[in-house]
Amino acid sequence: MRIAVISDIHANLYALEAVFAEIERDPPDEIWCLGDTVGYGPRPNECCALVQERSSLVLVGNHDLVALGSADVTVEDFNPEAAAASIWTSSELSPGSREFLSSLAPQAEREGAALFHGSPSDPVWDYVITDLAAEEAFALTQASLILVGHSHVPTALALADDVVQGGVASTGFEADLGPGRWLLNPGSVGQPRDGDARAAYLRLDLGLRQASFERVAYSVDRTQAEIRERGLPDALADRLALGV
Repeated sequence: MRIAVISDIHANLYALEAVFAEIERDPPDEIWCLGDTVGYGPRPNECCALVQERSSLVLVGNHDLVALGSADVTVEDFNPEAAAASIWTSSELSPGSREFLSSLAPQAEREGAALFHGSPSDPVWDYVITDLAAEEAFALTQASLILVGHSHVPTALALADDVVQGGVASTGFEADLGPGRWLLNPGSVGQPRDGDARAAYLRLDLGLRQASFERVAYSVDRTQAEIRERGLPDALADRLALGV
């Protein structure tokens, strides 16, 4: 089975459309989304509709939950810019978007892979950005392939002889997953944080046990303009051009 994995769209419609257009040039069997469809960006409802239409499996993320008013996540958990965007997003969500996001869980299993928005230790909040966190993730699930989002950084980590190897995955990096255990993060569609402003996603071939990290350019300036037009914090627009 061939899969395209996306994550952390954050209501960036132009980035999402660019990624889906690129995915369709070589269509996979399924598209999996690891959460945070909304938050930060200016087009929450359009992104919810597109993700719901195109994806076979979708997780809920912390920004999705706070926009829904979940008791488990509040704006007090966020920095001021993220909190302001979450309050705005909550006011803008359509009934259809709320119903869609409310139906989602922060973790799932599919085709032998374990999927989490955050990590196995806390599917909503925890980041896998250190070797120690990766070791814990591998210990908490027996899946040979773990997929996580949340950090906005493309990552490829392998467990070999009980030692975690790997790190940030560069554009075009291809991993031969072989018989070993891997933890992969596709990076962010809508707000990359690895110094590359292009939208990120991951392609998987579960039959061949191969993975490739992809990037797609999109109209950053259009998303920036819409963020400002809606009165969202300027910092959320500025960071998109820097990939931080």
